[in-house]
Amino acid sequence: MGHLITVATCNLNQWALDFEGNTKRIIESIHKAKDAGASLRVGPELEICGYGCLDHLLEQDLYLHSLQCLEIILRDESCYDILLDVGMPILHRNVRYNCRVICFNGKILLIRPKLYLAGDGNYREQRFFTPWLRPQYCEDYYLPRMLWKLQGSNKVRIGDAVISTPHNHMSLNGVEVITNSSGSHFTLRKLNTRMQLITEATRKNGGIYIYANQQGCDGDRLYCESGCAMIICNGKLLAQGSQFSLTDVEVVSATVDLEEVRAYRCAPSRGLQAVQAPVYERIETPFELSSEEGDLDMNLVPSIEIEPRYHSPEEEIALCTGSYLWDYLRRCGAAGYLVPLSGGTSWQTATIVFSMCRLVIEACKAGNEQVIADVKRLAKFGEGKVPDTAEELCNQLFHTVYMGMSKQSSKETRQRARDLAEAIGAYPQRNLIVNTLDFEPKFKVEGGTIAENLTLQNIQARSRMVTAYEFAQILPTTRKRPGGGSLLVLGSANVGESLRGYFTKYDCSSADINPIGSIDKSDLKRFIAWAEVNFGLPCLHDFLTAVPTAEKNSTPSMVTRTLDNQRLTLPSRYDELTTFGRLRKVDKLGPYGFQRLVHEWGPNRPRVGDDATPVYTPKQVAEKVKRFFHYYAINRHKMTTITPSLHCSPDDNRFDLRPFLYPPFFQSIGFKCIDQDLAKMESKQKGSTGEDSVD
Repeated sequence: MGHLITVATCNLNQWALDFEGNTKRIIESIHKAKDAGASLRVGPELEICGYGCLDHLLEQDLYLHSLQCLEIILRDESCYDILLDVGMPILHRNVRYNCRVICFNGKILLIRPKLYLAGDGNYREQRFFTPWLRPQYCEDYYLPRMLWKLQGSNKVRIGDAVISTPHNHMSLNGVEVITNSSGSHFTLRKLNTRMQLITEATRKNGGIYIYANQQGCDGDRLYCESGCAMIICNGKLLAQGSQFSLTDVEVVSATVDLEEVRAYRCAPSRGLQAVQAPVYERIETPFELSSEEGDLDMNLVPSIEIEPRYHSPEEEIALCTGSYLWDYLRRCGAAGYLVPLSGGTSWQTATIVFSMCRLVIEACKAGNEQVIADVKRLAKFGEGKVPDTAEELCNQLFHTVYMGMSKQSSKETRQRARDLAEAIGAYPQRNLIVNTLDFEPKFKVEGGTIAENLTLQNIQARSRMVTAYEFAQILPTTRKRPGGGSLLVLGSANVGESLRGYFTKYDCSSADINPIGSIDKSDLKRFIAWAEVNFGLPCLHDFLTAVPTAEKNSTPSMVTRTLDNQRLTLPSRYDELTTFGRLRKVDKLGPYGFQRLVHEWGPNRPRVGDDATPVYTPKQVAEKVKRFFHYYAINRHKMTTITPSLHCSPDDNRFDLRPFLYPPFFQSIGFKCIDQDLAKMESKQKGSTGEDSVD
């Protein structure tokens, strides 16, 4: 009996509801797997319809069209002689299931529904599907008429059999190849955790583990491809796909010796567990994954272990945001992007667009035919020509409008915006002056009332949004860009500003997409410092060292910004907002639970390296917590209109399922509990020292 097998997995850039395009990419991946000599091809979760269909998964049409596309794959003889694992939704007994369909030579061998559905964070699978709550159970699934003749029967088996499941009991039943098809989305620093979980699972149970995933933007704010397609044997990584790529179809393969799996599982203790394990129904097929002829092929050798490939968080930001923006642009029909440049964080968004252009040029030089075709369609170059540099592409696809106000904008801010636009090759519209703001109301520093001050500042901010869309609509026409259409306006509010409500409603925070909307300030600063060196943009150094100001008042050096209905100053450290977001979203704590910060920010906390985090007293911590929740509550209404952002972190408040109308937090029982604990701590401290505590 042969013992060498070659298996293949893939990353597919699928698009929600793009049934024909998705089917074409699936067939292409099958061809690539066969070219690699693979006898098994594993694809991503829900690859036929696209994972991000959301409530479309409740529609009858979607299930019909998915079956029609499956029929196309089954009838295509170029997809024969290889075992196929395809992801799609199935309607069985009027119940919707998220399924794997195992096929061979035009016939369905097994339909395997998902046992455990993802229902936390960004996932809502239980809204669309029902889990298969009967492990080790199978029954008949009656096929639609369109598949009767092809199948040679009107029914196939559906349920939990020994094909395509990662459950530990399977390995005890002698299963040697385990597949996991995913629709996992990107989050900063997530790949390390996923890699550890998968390698440890296979190190414990042994076996060949094949992981497939979708990649790219498939119609939502998520970017899939946090896990990479990978093949692992007995805890050793043999093949790994790219984490970020502009390639629509990426297939990775590995050759594995089944004898390694059998030897790995020879421990007597495992044998005792195996004889007591539940029995699974086995779906028989005449096709063998390995063959004696393959073992005699001297060119076929087992794949060797490789080191996992990880990106730094700075690289992840550059690659994920750039890849997502390219996917969105090439599929939406717009002519390019526009960023309103000012003294705020808009320059970070501009740098990310430049990252997109760099990725596109790299793909063109690597001969990526799909990217080249998209560039020729979107950019205005000579027939059959593509740009040579990222700056040339940026000049065609990226537009900037300097949004400084006539009185309030400093020369330094204006010059920084000009330098950046020139460095990355953006098409600029400079010296924009909003003359309509020069009217009677005065700023507070000029003797005006608070109402006048708020009126002027918010009109400025909202005028920027109107002006940005005006230019986005007309610039492609004035530049005679191919294909027509308008530009997409990009937003630039980061996750901390949105969490706190630190922006004006319907100002520059209102845009079409926000690529940095779920990235915190600290990560963004590290990314810009990284881009300064790796992108060759020395002008970014001036942005990093500049004092942040909205420049809405007549004194350019002021470092405060005014919100819709109150004047406040953000905490001196943005990392405090990051901590608040983590406790609120990841640790799921309310105001009273934030008392742990007394220890995390107190004088006795452990310090690592050059930790320069300030030390706070219990009273200072209590004031910061109460202040945060107060402004979080009164500004929640702004999140009903915030621009959709690319998801990059767990604390993505744009998907915060909390109310936007709150009772006053300062009168809440949570704040009262904080005050009671604070009084006890201060009393205890006073008693132990014999004197008043010091704030």
